[in-house]
Amino acid sequence: MTKQLLLGSAAGIALAGAAAAQDSDLLVFDYPGFEDPAYHQTYVETYGESPAFSFFGDEEEAFQKLVSGFQADVTHICAGSVTKWVESGIIEPWDTSQIEAFSDLNSDLTGEDVASGDAEAYFIPTDFGSTAIAYNPDEVPEEDVSTLEVFKNPAYAGRLTIPDNVDDAYALAYLATGVTNWQDATDEEFQAASDWLREIHPNLRTYWTDPAELSQLLSTGEVLVSWAWNETYPTMVEEDRPIAFEREPEEGSSLWLCGYVNMTDAPGSEEKAYDYINALLDPSSAMPLLEAGFGTSNQAALTEEISQEELEAAGLEDIDVPVLAQLPMSQELREKQSETFELIKAGF
Repeated sequence: MTKQLLLGSAAGIALAGAAAAQDSDLLVFDYPGFEDPAYHQTYVETYGESPAFSFFGDEEEAFQKLVSGFQADVTHICAGSVTKWVESGIIEPWDTSQIEAFSDLNSDLTGEDVASGDAEAYFIPTDFGSTAIAYNPDEVPEEDVSTLEVFKNPAYAGRLTIPDNVDDAYALAYLATGVTNWQDATDEEFQAASDWLREIHPNLRTYWTDPAELSQLLSTGEVLVSWAWNETYPTMVEEDRPIAFEREPEEGSSLWLCGYVNMTDAPGSEEKAYDYINALLDPSSAMPLLEAGFGTSNQAALTEEISQEELEAAGLEDIDVPVLAQLPMSQELREKQSETFELIKAGF
C-alpha cells in the first residue's frame, strides 16, 4: 500500500539536489521528508553525515525506475508492494542477525513472512500508522461511528469520504465484512468486500487523495465522516478544528506499515545499509517519528520512549477491537483489488 508525505515529484527533485552532498557510500530511495536526520540519529553520529537520498512520488514510480536500471542501496516501500518486488528479483533478503532490534519488532506488524525464523526477510518494517474513522464530533454522535456501517448511513450520504488508495479502501471493506487478515482472503471474501465498496460508493462525496485535502473537507463541514490516516487527527487538534478519531468501531480498524527493502546488486556499502536500518529502529528515532505521525515498529522503543497518552494523541494507542494489519498479500489478489477498485470509483 502507498503511504507518502505527498509532496510532488518536483519537490522530490528539489530535495534530491539538496541531498547530493551527503554520504555517497549509501543511497536511500525514499519518499520526500524521510531524509530528516532526526529519524537516523545514530547513523549521523557514527558517520558524521546522513546517507544520500533520491526521492520518488509513489511506489509504482519507484518500481519502474528501478527495473529500468536505476541503482539504489535500500528503498522505502509499504507492505502491500513487497510480493511484487520480491517476484521481480530487484530485492534480496536481509540478514536479520544484523538487525539489532529484530527481536523487538511488533509481531502484529511483521507477520509470518518476517517473524518466522525459517522465512527469508525481504522487508523490515520501520514505521506504521493507523487508519480509522475521523469525524466531526459537533455534528456526528459517537454512537453513529461505533460501527463501519456509518458509511452506509443515509443520514450522511454525500458527506462521507474514503481514501483514493486501494489498500486502505479494501482494509475498510474487509473489516466491514468480517475479515481481519487479508493475506488469507478467499475469492468469496474478496467479492463481499468489493460489493461493500460498491454499495457505499454513491454515498461518498469524494475519494480523498492527501491529508491536507481531507483536513479541508472536514474543517469546512463538506465531509462529516471519513476513513482516515491517524496523522489527520493531531494536525486538526493542533489547529483547533473539530475532529475525533474512532479506532474502535465494533468491526475494528487497520494498521498500515512501511519499511525498507535491500536492493539486489546494490552499489553502496552493505555495512552502512544495516547501520541505517538500525538507526531507524533505534529508540532515539521513536519520538521524532511519532511527531511526524508515525509509530516505530520497534515495540520496545515504542513503549519505553513514548507514553500511552502520547500514543493516544497521535491516534496510535492500544485498542480492544480487531485490527487488520496491512501485510504483504499475493500479487494476484493485489492486482484484482486494484482493477476492481478502479471500476468501483468509475461507477461500475
